Amino acid sequence: MKSVKLTLTALAAVLVLGTTSAHAQIKSVKMGTEGAYPPFNSVDKDGKLVGFDIDIGNALCDAMKVKCEWVTSDWDGIIPALLAKKFDTILASMSITEERKKKISFSGKYYNTPAKFVAMKGAGLTISKDGLKGKTIGVQSSTTHESFLRGEYEGIVEIKTYGTQDEANLDLASGRVDAVLADSVAMLDWLNSDAGKGAEHVGPSFVEQKYFGEGAGIGVRQDDNELREMLNAAIKQILADGTYKKINDKYFDFDVYGG
Repeated sequence: MKSVKLTLTALAAVLVLGTTSAHAQIKSVKMGTEGAYPPFNSVDKDGKLVGFDIDIGNALCDAMKVKCEWVTSDWDGIIPALLAKKFDTILASMSITEERKKKISFSGKYYNTPAKFVAMKGAGLTISKDGLKGKTIGVQSSTTHESFLRGEYEGIVEIKTYGTQDEANLDLASGRVDAVLADSVAMLDWLNSDAGKGAEHVGPSFVEQKYFGEGAGIGVRQDDNELREMLNAAIKQILADGTYKKINDKYFDFDVYGG
């Protein structure tokens, strides 16, 4: 029995060393993001990427002990760019959905916030199929919010898509759409700005997993199992050591991780 025990111990040591060695081969990670989705990711007046996603990504790289490099991409092309190896991850508030899992893999969630409609104050909109019939609703294209609108309101409302959320917000303020559907938290910066002060959230929150998935995760290529495992371990680490809470509290006065 003793010799078997020693053999198993030796085998375990080899496996641990092998795993450590494999992880050590990853020295840097290129993080792909949109850069047009405040307060999660955006470019400031000095051309620097800022936001919750960026701070989380940098914290994860610190936890993984790798160099963090950032690359921006238009939202519509962000998955093809990952598959083309222009970067190693998508850290851009991308919801984990079954449809996306057909093309890429995800880490576990790093936050989860609901969708909500936004309309101009006094618009008197009722958020229901009858209440929105014939209305024009703006939404960022290729998002879970567009999928929700097409799945629940196709043929009831006119759906107008945009390359960025800012473009949709501009049309709402200008009266070219009756409402927009977006992440409720992502809209807070705009609602609290001069440009969005005449608008407000209306109706209930929407969290249907069929459309919105399990929360926002970090996308990786399907064969990058090692990187996905490293990211999952790093997410757990920053949640446990208080780093996540510090970043959360920098941007929000509530917990965006979700239950």
